[in-house]
Formats: sequence, structure tokens, C-alpha cells
Amino acid sequence: MASSGPSKACCTVPPAKVEDYSPKGKYIKLSDGMECYATGPSSATTAIFVVYDIFGFSPQGIQGADILAHADDGSHQYRVFVPDFFYGKPMDHANYPPDTPEKQKKLGDFFAGPAAPKPTAEKVPALVKDILGLAEGKGVTKWGALGQCWGGKEVHPAMVDANDAKAIKIPYAMLASKDEDAKLVKEFGDALTGPKYLETFGDQIHGWMAARADLKQDRVRQEYERGYKTLLEFYHEHL
Repeated sequence: MASSGPSKACCTVPPAKVEDYSPKGKYIKLSDGMECYATGPSSATTAIFVVYDIFGFSPQGIQGADILAHADDGSHQYRVFVPDFFYGKPMDHANYPPDTPEKQKKLGDFFAGPAAPKPTAEKVPALVKDILGLAEGKGVTKWGALGQCWGGKEVHPAMVDANDAKAIKIPYAMLASKDEDAKLVKEFGDALTGPKYLETFGDQIHGWMAARADLKQDRVRQEYERGYKTLLEFYHEHL
């Protein structure tokens, strides 16, 4: 059961253009100068660590973080943190789709540099510790996580490989789009041994919950909101 690698959609669908969104949270500085978006009630003791897609701090992604942090059902509260792994230099929207040799080179260089998966993943424990040492992280005792494509296999995942799922014992949700390989998504789900939830949003494109979401379209906004509601229900049950 081999990984699909980055999906075709991941490397071809451009980010959507949206109206400016006014964030509910604030941007804080971590110890190495990395900026981090922080949102949610300071009284919350549970936090969600979000790893965005290659377009960085998109309005759709920031709005999604706010939904997770401010859709309190009365008994569940979350603080949400979105570190800027790209230090203000995400993938340029102008390079999508990468339909010229020049754009393809820029994409390859980006994945070999700031978006290289292994060194990025290695930063996470230190970033969590750093956040806990700040006023915004004070009192947090429990963490959940959310990855979007490049950021992980939770929302419109890339590089879906059932072998990765075998080591996962914690509760795990995966929301796929119509552009992910259905067979690989099923194999990944079948290999999960802990509590799980998998759903394919069959009329949505790769990236519909992040930078590629055209929220001016009613159906896209509906499924964007339903996606975050689905995540919240999963967090409510397992965090």
C-alpha cells in the first residue's frame, strides 16, 4: 500500500480569492522570532495546534482557527495556536498552478527548503513548550492537533499512506475531498486502530477548508462550515 504522494489537486488547484477577514485573535511572537496566531478564551485548558497548508496565514485558515476557538457549546473551550513555519514567506499564490518550468522549480525549491517535512515536524515539540511558557499558553493541560494538506493528514490530506496509520493510537479524524484517492483514504482508515472518524466531502475540492476555499460560493461556505463543525464534534468527544 504505497503513498499517493502529493495529490494532483494539491499541486494544481490555486488558492481562492476572498474578502478580507478580521481575525478574532492576535499574533504573538515565539522565542525564535516565529509569529504565531493565537485565538480563543484564556480560560480554556485545552488547546489545538494547527499546521496550515503551504499558503500560510490565509484568511480562510485564520477564520477556521477562530471557528474552532469561538464556537463554544457551553462545555468545551479551546485555545488555538497557528505557528508561522514559513516566517512570513509562504508559497506565493502567483506560482499556482505550477504550469511552467519556472513555477515548478519554485515549488520544488520551496518543498526542499522551508516546507521540508522532517525538519518542520521536529520543531513541533519545542514550539508547544514555547507556547506553554507564554501568557497565552498559561493553564493549557491538554492538546489536540489539526493539519491541512502539507500540515498533516487530517483535512484534505496529501501523501496518504496506510503505513503511517498503523502507528497512530490516538483518536484521529480525516476529512477528505473529492480529489484525494478514495482507495488510499479507505486503506488509511482501515489501518487506524484507535477511535476514528473519516468522511469524504464528495463535491469539494482539495483545500476547501483552507486557502483554496472560495467562500463566496454558498455550497463551498456550507461545507467549509460543516467541516469545522465536524472537527469540533470530534474534539468535543475525544479531548
